Amino acid sequence: MTAYQELERRHARIAAIGDALGILGWDTQTIMPDGANEGRAEQIATLSVIAHEMSTDPRLADLLAEAEDDDSLDSWRRANLREMRRNHAHATAVPAELVEAMSKAASVCEMTWRTARADSDFAALLPSLRTVLDCVRESAAAKGAAMGLSPYDALLDEYDPGARTARIDALFADLADFLPDLIGRVLDKQAGQPVPARPVGPFPVEAQRALGVSMMERMGFDFQRGRLDVSLHPFCGGATDDVRMTTRYDEADFANALMAVIHETGHGLYEQGRPRAHLAQPVGQARGMAVHESQSLIMEMQAARSAEFITWLAPVVREAFGGTGPEWEVDNLRRLYGRVERGFIRVDADEVTYPAHVILRYRLEKALVSGDLDLADLPGAWNDGMLELVGVAPPDDRRGCLQDIHWPGGGWGYFPSYTLGAMTAAQLFAAAREAEPEIVPALGRGDFAPLVGWLRTNVHQTGCFHASADALLTAATGRPLDVSVFKRHLETRYLGS
Repeated sequence: MTAYQELERRHARIAAIGDALGILGWDTQTIMPDGANEGRAEQIATLSVIAHEMSTDPRLADLLAEAEDDDSLDSWRRANLREMRRNHAHATAVPAELVEAMSKAASVCEMTWRTARADSDFAALLPSLRTVLDCVRESAAAKGAAMGLSPYDALLDEYDPGARTARIDALFADLADFLPDLIGRVLDKQAGQPVPARPVGPFPVEAQRALGVSMMERMGFDFQRGRLDVSLHPFCGGATDDVRMTTRYDEADFANALMAVIHETGHGLYEQGRPRAHLAQPVGQARGMAVHESQSLIMEMQAARSAEFITWLAPVVREAFGGTGPEWEVDNLRRLYGRVERGFIRVDADEVTYPAHVILRYRLEKALVSGDLDLADLPGAWNDGMLELVGVAPPDDRRGCLQDIHWPGGGWGYFPSYTLGAMTAAQLFAAAREAEPEIVPALGRGDFAPLVGWLRTNVHQTGCFHASADALLTAATGRPLDVSVFKRHLETRYLGS
């Protein structure tokens, strides 16, 4: 067995543990009884340590060096070797005891967050969240020192290889300058239009689920390799060939669950479309979280909120819920689902205000990691930032700093991926429409196949063959990430310019 073959064998075993962790994580957030939390935290921590020990085995460094000299490796295996080396650098920077401590702290904090969020009680979350942040800071400092990066850049690199604060600062500063005026102009335009009427429920959960499943099938989701469940916060997880998606239902508003299903199906299609010859290898994984988020947003925002798709969707939802009246008409639904409002909740935000929510979180987590902001001061800083960037201040912490699971779950450095993903989605969709003119007319028939086919070729099946998100974008669209494409999309859709 060659050095490279041994590396593949070892990484396949690491991937199998990752799959087991994915299923445990799904179970934790969907059906696990509260009393099992302590045992589950121990299970996840144990598997995380085993995976970490395998990833930091001293023999790996020798195997990597030996494999570098193997001239027989093709371009995919060379790319796999590059990804193995990157993963090894991240893993060896953090001691096993810190990996275990982080896993346990996040498991405890996630469960505490569920109660604290429901009670709007940040003080109840503060002790466990402080433990998580301490672990995050220690890990970020260790990775930064080992990789020659700042602590926060080391966190970014874990989710999006090559992402750096300097680049994101520039992109987000451009957006932060652009958004307030855009929001104002869009709201002014809306003020001169009829206020859209919202269809009135109740909308039975069973009917909502049936509509969501039907939409997933239409989008090409393979239910032989995945499923849909319910959780407090919609997500896509699970394992290879076992994609576990969730949504949440509100009998007063069917659109939230439907759009969440379309969003998460974008993630699920990416997972189901990864290169099958390399599924258990680093090169077969998704190319970072910004690209992953682009796949959900290209479905939810670019496709499913397009005028063409809503024209097709209107009679479908009318039939699903027995709707009658002007609120179910195409023009009303277009205005309703293109409505821009200043709101408190990120996951419910419209396409125009959403980036402001992400920019706020990006600024806050940078300050928390660096120590420039004390965790106890987070609620006040959050509310001040919301007022500045979105134009509203949350009336309570449930609708403020307690709304997201990411920080309690240890996901620091992740939030920028959402808006980087929105920009990436706009750029990919523009390129896809140019390459395949049938994509937009097909959406007008509820047909996602042309769009999914283009994404399969240009994104899903490329895995991590490209070294970075920018390299993937350049191959697919002819240029790296360009914020002007996203800005033009927003102006065109919401101002008609």
